Amino acid sequence: MGEGGDRIVWVGHATVLIELDGVRLLTDPVLGPWVGPLRRQGPMPPPEVGRDLDAVLVSHLHRDHLDLRSLRRLGAGAPLIVPAGTRRFFAARGFDQVVELAPGESHALGPVRVTATAADHAIGRRGVAAAPLGFLVEGTRRLYFAGDTDLFDDMAAIGAGGLDLALLPVWGWGPTLGPGHLDPARAAHAAALLSPRIAVPIHWGTFYPAGLARLRPRPLTDPPREFAARAQVLAPGVETRVALPGGAVALG
Repeated sequence: MGEGGDRIVWVGHATVLIELDGVRLLTDPVLGPWVGPLRRQGPMPPPEVGRDLDAVLVSHLHRDHLDLRSLRRLGAGAPLIVPAGTRRFFAARGFDQVVELAPGESHALGPVRVTATAADHAIGRRGVAAAPLGFLVEGTRRLYFAGDTDLFDDMAAIGAGGLDLALLPVWGWGPTLGPGHLDPARAAHAAALLSPRIAVPIHWGTFYPAGLARLRPRPLTDPPREFAARAQVLAPGVETRVALPGGAVALG
């Protein structure tokens, strides 16, 4: 692909296709029409999203980030890069190409290096206690995928080397947010701490409880606009690009 094709595609929720230096990575793939009681509100992801992947990055084990059906649809070709302590969880479900990372540890994929970062979010899935992750993706450009997180002490250090792009969660999957998440105001604060060249709001407007969209639609549309307005004040040097599901953002 080469440097000229470097881009991200926001597939929806926390699922992002990263194309950097000819390497294709997919974060937290949730590719189906529903997750438990949540229903997809936008278009289904196109099949090519999951083709020719070099790795799949899994930030944590909550079901709106780790969907086993989606992982099985991707096939067995690409390794999973997952939080330390979860190898047995994945092996028991038939996934044997697994790379565990703890915060600060890295894995090389050709010209691209993936480094796990800390995250402030509830841990684990029933029977598995594993610290959640974000990921720093470094090649000719540096990208940060926050996973699912609130603000944390070392967030500013992630941007200390310069970031070309930060993928920041700005909401969730319902009308309210619990602890361990960024809302638009806190995500704008994160943008100020990280100081990326470009910030793209993710984790909004994709999944919502069945039947609730007609009654309380604003969480499906307002968070990225509020984030962009607040970031303009708190992080005026950061360019905010709001993408709809399936939308691409070039890194050139």
